[in-house]
Amino acid sequence: MGIASNNTNKNIFIQKEKGKKPPVGNIKLIKEQQVAYKPLGNRQYIGKKQLGKRQLVPYKPLGNRQYIDKKQLGKRQLDDAYKPLGNRQYIHKKQLGKRQLVPYKPLGNRQQVENEPLENRQLVENESLRNRQQVENEPLRYGQENEKLEKKQQLENYELIVKNKEMNNIKVSIIMPSFNKYEYVSLSLYCLLKQTFAFSEFEVILIDDCSHDQTPRIPQEFDPPFKFKYVRPSINQGRSRARNLGIKLSEGEVIIFLDGEMLTEPDFIENHYKHHAHDKKLVVTGAMHYRGIYTFLTSNLNRQQWEHIDDFVPRDPYFIFPYKEYKQNYQTSNTSFPLITKKDIDENRYKDLSFPNWYFTQVLTSGLNDFGMDLSSYKLPYIAFLTGDVSVSKEQLDRVGYFDESFLGYGAEDWELGYRFYKDGARFIMDPSTFCYHQEHPTSSNNFPEAMDNLYKFMEKFPHFDVLALALEHKPLNFVQIHYVVSQYHELCEKYPQKYREFKETYQRILFKIIENLKNSKPITKYYESDSFLAKVVTDQVNEIKAHNWYALANSFEELYSY
Repeated sequence: MGIASNNTNKNIFIQKEKGKKPPVGNIKLIKEQQVAYKPLGNRQYIGKKQLGKRQLVPYKPLGNRQYIDKKQLGKRQLDDAYKPLGNRQYIHKKQLGKRQLVPYKPLGNRQQVENEPLENRQLVENESLRNRQQVENEPLRYGQENEKLEKKQQLENYELIVKNKEMNNIKVSIIMPSFNKYEYVSLSLYCLLKQTFAFSEFEVILIDDCSHDQTPRIPQEFDPPFKFKYVRPSINQGRSRARNLGIKLSEGEVIIFLDGEMLTEPDFIENHYKHHAHDKKLVVTGAMHYRGIYTFLTSNLNRQQWEHIDDFVPRDPYFIFPYKEYKQNYQTSNTSFPLITKKDIDENRYKDLSFPNWYFTQVLTSGLNDFGMDLSSYKLPYIAFLTGDVSVSKEQLDRVGYFDESFLGYGAEDWELGYRFYKDGARFIMDPSTFCYHQEHPTSSNNFPEAMDNLYKFMEKFPHFDVLALALEHKPLNFVQIHYVVSQYHELCEKYPQKYREFKETYQRILFKIIENLKNSKPITKYYESDSFLAKVVTDQVNEIKAHNWYALANSFEELYSY
């Protein structure tokens, strides 16, 4: 609640010219005067010539008219007690203490309340007094504001440990957020020790997002030849905010976003950097060529992961032995048993346990190679912006903005930023030489609802068809098929910008409905149009669209629409 206006009520008229009578009827409280009145016939008036600032004046009946004789009233005199005036009463204030509230008595349809100062966290309920009074007795939101300020301060506070701080010629900054993945991060950092890129020209920024495992030991254990920044916020940041913190602490002209559980080849940084050397509007991704790898065995891996391990690992003549050791002696424990060690990385033996990532090779990138390395003709190139392994220029990142911190939990925060790069004119490069090995680890079963909630937020933020069409992945269509749907939709809009409005609007509603159902754990059902007239219009428009040979667009719609 706020402070009441300093201005008096514009509906209250006070007559100040000599010889004129003030209006009768509802005389309200002005500044610090309080006036009680009693109707006598059809007219009333109040003389106010010599009233003191805080006087209360009783009415005296004079036939059908009233006036108030105030000649002899002192400047601050008040009557000693209440005096009945028919159905009207007034309240004296003579003996009120400094922090008291005056009880009120009914005055027919009118009441007057004396309001003395309250505590700073109270408001006075009194619509009539508008001269710097607070309305409604309820706590102010000081406590809430303080909590917000305290939370903001906590988000901005962090511990920073810098090694090799004298290195100032930084060209590349690698930003690695991590949470409770000490063993995996340790191997990832070890791989970066083998980079062919000059150690004096890159830095690694590890954001330990309040891990409660052994991650805080890394600054003491890891002594690299390159610039290393260990950052630990005072409270958990989440993916978007943690990466933004890393960006703010970065010094390089090229930023590589790298997940904390990625193993890299020796030429990883070099292959990313060479693309940006002469072009400041590139997004370079190796994520579309991920390979998976099992580095640690733990009972926390899910059933599908263990089925794959049991089928895959024993085939290797070397790694079958640590696999058997785990099965015989550690299977019932929650410890992370090392299947791959630093020695295996030194000897390049770890690659024997790598395998193509099913989602990225079979679903996401299936057929994308047909569009070329730069995806120049592909309608959704921003899906290549995957923060597990992607690089951009700091200059363009500053221009389009950082990660949207309203995206909480898992998913879509990278695509949303990638879409802004796309709209800013960035070219997307899929370079297989920049790929990484993703260390498979236990995953949360709640990731999917989180991802759908963030995807819905992305669609609301950019309700364009090349974003809404992401819902078709869950139809399911692959991303090449989605490309053709989007391409034909754009052709339709370009050729008929004012036509087929009902079809366009209905399709967009359907795509929103798909993700809305998924984020609420509801099944995808066909969209039903209750308006029979509109249903006929849409049906006729779909048939016309087919006549233009836009079959991908029309058929994908029919799969989701109930006639």
